[in-house]
Amino acid sequence: MKRFYKDVALKPAAAGVSSLRLDGRPVKTPSGRVLELPVGGFADAVADEWRAQEGDIDPGTMPFTRLANTVLDGIAERKDEVVASLTAYAQTDLLCYGAETPQALVEMQVTTWQPILERVSTILGAPIATTSGIAAITQDARLLEQLRSDLDGLEGFALAAFHEMTTLTGSVLLALAVLHGVVDEVQAWNAAHVDEKFQQQQWGVDDEAQALHEIKQASFRSAVRALRLLGAIT
Repeated sequence: MKRFYKDVALKPAAAGVSSLRLDGRPVKTPSGRVLELPVGGFADAVADEWRAQEGDIDPGTMPFTRLANTVLDGIAERKDEVVASLTAYAQTDLLCYGAETPQALVEMQVTTWQPILERVSTILGAPIATTSGIAAITQDARLLEQLRSDLDGLEGFALAAFHEMTTLTGSVLLALAVLHGVVDEVQAWNAAHVDEKFQQQQWGVDDEAQALHEIKQASFRSAVRALRLLGAIT
């Protein structure tokens, strides 16, 4: 779709909410809902994405708009389901299942993951169960309850960004570490890809895999930035 508008503006829609307007007309989500955004940096970022479009509109350059659509068309009406799904991630979290061999990889994982796990354990007020290999583990009920409580406290837009961070890294604990300022986005992304780094050290870089890696990393950065714009990162 080619750019069909000249003016992009944010108009008050309700207390603390702005409506995105193109030439005075409200923008709608794919499901037909009016694109209403929390007033502040995130809404400004969405508007800037629309202003930056030239010629053809490229959704691939509009991560904040995509996130807003996700919230309004999906998460807004099923927040409890999303929170439950994210809480369940802790049972299969990347950081909880270390390698058994080779020893060099085991040491890389322990060195990178253990300090993060210790800090997150303190935040959640319960020990985090870990294992080597693929044998299933069960997390402490106190940890799961506190995690659920933390996630339930996120409003829809922040929860959507958090969900994207979790799915991109395979770790709700890493996403929580970013949310609480334990690690920054670079440290979190590197922690999620210790295995890939080890493989690259052994066999070199696969160009196709690296290109996909960079696309996903850009999406992760956008999700973290969204949390910052929404004032969710402590």
